[in-house]
Amino acid sequence: MNNGYDNFKQQVAELINYIRSMMYPDVFGDMGYKSMDALEVDAHSMLINMLKEVYDEEIDFEAKAKKIFAEFPNIKSLIDTDVQAAYEGDPAAKSTKEVMLAYPAFEALSIFRIAHVFYVEKVPILSRMMTEYAHKNTGIDIHPGATVGPYFFIDHGTGVVIGETTTIGERVKLYQGVTLGAKSFATNPDGTLVKGIKRHPDIGNNVVIYAGATILGGKTKIGDNCVIGGNVWLTHSVEAGSTVLAAHERNEIISPNAGEDDSFWFCQL
Repeated sequence: MNNGYDNFKQQVAELINYIRSMMYPDVFGDMGYKSMDALEVDAHSMLINMLKEVYDEEIDFEAKAKKIFAEFPNIKSLIDTDVQAAYEGDPAAKSTKEVMLAYPAFEALSIFRIAHVFYVEKVPILSRMMTEYAHKNTGIDIHPGATVGPYFFIDHGTGVVIGETTTIGERVKLYQGVTLGAKSFATNPDGTLVKGIKRHPDIGNNVVIYAGATILGGKTKIGDNCVIGGNVWLTHSVEAGSTVLAAHERNEIISPNAGEDDSFWFCQL
């Protein structure tokens, strides 16, 4: 990168600030601009220059930037639902403004929602840098490729990990230390990892997952209206409406060549 790695990381942080100020000027301010139009023009110009840094081939950078910016009203609508979920889901929250200014979940989720647009638009470097910026500041690690429905809330948040191919439905609540991860990694004949396959779980609507729970595997599905208790380890699906309060120990020897379809059960209901 022509401007240097550290400088580019700073530009990513500045771009996040520009975008959130465009969405919420009453909360994040106008960054010294006399009008939102002027702020948007500079943010658009910044994005075009950053796209030129991360793309090896020539594309229509102006069109790409316009397409990304066109998604921001939809993203703001989703972020609004996350703010509302936090306010309604935490009795300690006194206002939605407090959620936006003080809650690590808002910091992480608002950046994730923005980064997801970049991921969908095939700008993986910027999307990952955005979510890693959020990870550094909040301890919440959400891959920009994850698919997350509206009204999502992470209470406390530290140590939460959400993998790339995770899907999360509507009105889901996680507590600190939850991992939605991969159970195992398929390998090619040469030993390299197979990329681009489903590796992470699907979480239904109206699910609550308490602190320290670990849910692994691309074929693992948690049905609607489930409650997963703290420190539970799951590598298999749970039917809708279930409550999982504890896992019983079950020891097995795992083959070093185990894949997604092989036994990997450290616990059972």
